[in-house]
Amino acid sequence: MKISVIVPAFHEEAGIESFLRQFDRQTLRRSEFEVIVVDGGSQDRTREIAARFADRVIVQTSEGVGGARNDGVVIARADIVATTDADCRLPEVWLDRIVRHFEDPAVIAVVGPDGPIEARRKARVLFFLIRGILRLAAIMGVYTTGGGNSAFRKRVFEAVGGYRSLPHSDDVDLGLRLRGKGRIVYDPGLYVRFSVRRLEKLGYARTLLTWLRGDLKLLAGKPVEGLAYARQKY
Repeated sequence: MKISVIVPAFHEEAGIESFLRQFDRQTLRRSEFEVIVVDGGSQDRTREIAARFADRVIVQTSEGVGGARNDGVVIARADIVATTDADCRLPEVWLDRIVRHFEDPAVIAVVGPDGPIEARRKARVLFFLIRGILRLAAIMGVYTTGGGNSAFRKRVFEAVGGYRSLPHSDDVDLGLRLRGKGRIVYDPGLYVRFSVRRLEKLGYARTLLTWLRGDLKLLAGKPVEGLAYARQKY
């Protein structure tokens, strides 16, 4: 077992099967990885469907989407854990490339870029700009360990406390706590596509402003306070 994949899910009945079938097309042999779905208490058939394709399906007990990932890491059998989301589309070489990076013992985390599945021009232009900012940040040593496209050495992830229960910006928070623990690799070849349904529902400007405020507070050494995480259906 080379790598464990952790997937939070909540009311993903419509798409969980097509998402999980992607792992049959990974270039890494299926016997060399496991897929763990952590369900947030769905009232639809998410767990029932996921159980036919994932290696394990558990019900989330910790708070927040970061807590769901932490729950999955606890039962992960591999020394390397990767995280993604149930609305993501992964390149077929995704796991293979991640595992190869960890052949270097100095590497403690691997992150990659993402972009929208939808063909809307607004979303594509926006995430083109965001990817540029994240690439520049990586060059400067600041990594956004996004839950949809990251991987870690399990022992280091657990040593820093994993994802904290934050309403947003938990990816930046984790990246900041991992700095100095080893080498973090940013690989543009790990490009993952995801649905922008969340931004469409909540509004692009509102969502991005919320992310920006949270990120700046973290960079200033201040915790994100005053907001509670709430599961959302999209």
